[in-house]
Amino acid sequence: MGQATGGSAAGGPEQQALFGWSETAPAGEARRLFRDGPEARRMLDVREVYAEPAALDSPRGQQIVARLPGARVTEVPNHWRIPSLHGNDGNVARWVRTKTETLVLGVKHTLATRPNGRSADWIAPGPSNGCAMACAYCYVPRRKGYANPITLFTNIEAIVAHVRRHVRAQGPKTEPNQCDPEAWVYDIGENGDCSVDALICDNTADLIAAFRGLPTAKASFATKFVNPDLLTLDPRGRTRVRFSLMPVEDSRLLDLRTSPIAERVAAAADFLDAGYEVHFNLSPVVLREGWQRDWADLLTHLDDVLPARVKEQAAAEIIMLTHNQALHEVNLGWHPRAEEVLWQPAVQEAKRSQNGDLNVRYARDVKQRSLTRLRQLLATHAPWLRVRYAF
Repeated sequence: MGQATGGSAAGGPEQQALFGWSETAPAGEARRLFRDGPEARRMLDVREVYAEPAALDSPRGQQIVARLPGARVTEVPNHWRIPSLHGNDGNVARWVRTKTETLVLGVKHTLATRPNGRSADWIAPGPSNGCAMACAYCYVPRRKGYANPITLFTNIEAIVAHVRRHVRAQGPKTEPNQCDPEAWVYDIGENGDCSVDALICDNTADLIAAFRGLPTAKASFATKFVNPDLLTLDPRGRTRVRFSLMPVEDSRLLDLRTSPIAERVAAAADFLDAGYEVHFNLSPVVLREGWQRDWADLLTHLDDVLPARVKEQAAAEIIMLTHNQALHEVNLGWHPRAEEVLWQPAVQEAKRSQNGDLNVRYARDVKQRSLTRLRQLLATHAPWLRVRYAF
């Protein structure tokens, strides 16, 4: 446990199946929580916890530490400034191991809900930052330097209270939009993966429970990890799960430590039956030789295996790859093969993001042609999959 998965840094790691998520207890036996089993420990085998004192003193912080009896706990004044993590360029070589073995606990001091209007109406203050998975294109590490393990915010009561106040202040939604025809949609996992967070604590469960009691709003989060414990949380239609999908060949190279694509697709019906709204993120779309063929294969697979009840309520977001110079340099230190497809200066141009970062994206004409082609593939292979948003 706790070792980086896949091959050497020189050759670059590849995705490996983490677990068979559908394992169930024998008849008559109590169901074992997935987060307590060996499959979850392959994702998170926490040995080191860095924590702000206020986070350690909170009920959620105490709950988390109690679940990690063998971990060493080190107090830090600020979860953003941990020199041994974020200021240590030697961590690039142990990128995945750090994600497996390290956890940060902090307090989210700035509670603000931002307008979005693309994937969701609003971006709620997230309960985490960073992730135990290791997707090579992830935007979150751009701000965190040389290591990007999970930071969990332990003041979940304040986050939930803030969201409730914001929802109630909006009143009913009076006009439908691309986010939802009736409910205000709040993204609760912008900078993390709520399914993975649920392996460690109840932040995700608390947010899902809160939205269950907010009839004018829905929670929404994207995930690349199938956590069957979420099937027990009774969302009652007030939480939208967006399973992120890409062709299997891309996922094996770029989506490290995630649930395999086939498992994400297979989970859709179970999550729908458990009370979630289930959508899909076609994301990121990476342009490389054979991309059209492989996306056609993926869409055909969706059409072949998804039951009618999933198709009838499904919708998709299409998000083209955005990359970043600093992340490119980090990736060269631990997964250079990924950069062979992610870093393509001949077809990419500079883009200033909403938060001020200088990123690169596909040139406008390249992007528009590719989006048009992907929509054509959808019309041919999965005509039932409505596109809510393309970017």
